[in-house]
Amino acid sequence: MESSLFSPITFGKVTLKNRIAMSPMCMYSSHTEDGVVAPFHLAHYESRAAGQAGLIMIEATAILPEGRISPQDLGIWSDDHVSGLQQINEGIHRHGARSAIQLGHAGRKAILDEDIYAPSPIPFKEDMETPNEMTTSDIKRTIQAFKEAARRSKEAHFDIIELHGAHGYLISQFLSPLTNKRTDEYGGDRASRFRFLEEVIEEVKTTWDGPIFVRISANEHDVNGNQMEDFLYYAERMKVLGVELIDCSSGGVVPVRPEVYPGYQLQYADQIRNQADIATGAVGMITSGLQAEEAIRNKRADLIFVARAMLRNPYWPKAAADELGVELEGPEQYKRGWL
Repeated sequence: MESSLFSPITFGKVTLKNRIAMSPMCMYSSHTEDGVVAPFHLAHYESRAAGQAGLIMIEATAILPEGRISPQDLGIWSDDHVSGLQQINEGIHRHGARSAIQLGHAGRKAILDEDIYAPSPIPFKEDMETPNEMTTSDIKRTIQAFKEAARRSKEAHFDIIELHGAHGYLISQFLSPLTNKRTDEYGGDRASRFRFLEEVIEEVKTTWDGPIFVRISANEHDVNGNQMEDFLYYAERMKVLGVELIDCSSGGVVPVRPEVYPGYQLQYADQIRNQADIATGAVGMITSGLQAEEAIRNKRADLIFVARAMLRNPYWPKAAADELGVELEGPEQYKRGWL
């Protein structure tokens, strides 16, 4: 049958050969603790590109040393990181996939032996470190760090940048009234809470001319947190700023474990796509080709971000194609076993 999942899609000057994206997942494998690419990263990301995903998005990559989730995170706070990231992209592009980097800062969720920073001095949990409240100078420095990370992303030959505004990390902390108790221009109503992300996007665009995606937690699982009407507002603001896709995850803002089930987050991509009129990515226990095809064909999302299923099987796109009766071109070296 003709498949929507395996149809191309274009963002700006970047065309993806299909709608399957590898979701960004931390690998905690930069064991030198300096954020440098390790041999594992090269094998890990190229193997998923060989599996024929249209987009390979690498893990949350720290824009500042204090913005790492852990000491083993990849970094992009130094020009020394560029050559290793270029090698990752060589492997991805070798197989006709496009590449994306998720630029992140952990904020109060950083687990490091050094000072950590957040919009407000509220720990994520009682047994975690209380962050330093960011001064205006800290905020400006961090925004500039996103800008410089975008410059390095271009030098490293990434095709797309995603800003990590989900899961209770720094951008998410600014957006949420649960974590942002500031009384200056970066806190208060939702327009003011959006200011940090707005300035990050604007600065990134001064050094980056490719597509920009933003990942959000579209459900904070707290009645006092942002609600869907707030996320629709943020999505509309991001669209005006030139963001091309909202990657719709949920949770992580406060320590709540939501109920999970197949496709449990798809509703957020559907609502934002069709109410804010912006492309969305769906993620969350989408494990079969039929699930993914339904979401794309019924215009509930524009990309399907596959996470754990692609850890289990680097060739998940091939399995999805077989399920849908689609003939998928594979690597020349693997053709004897591809049929």
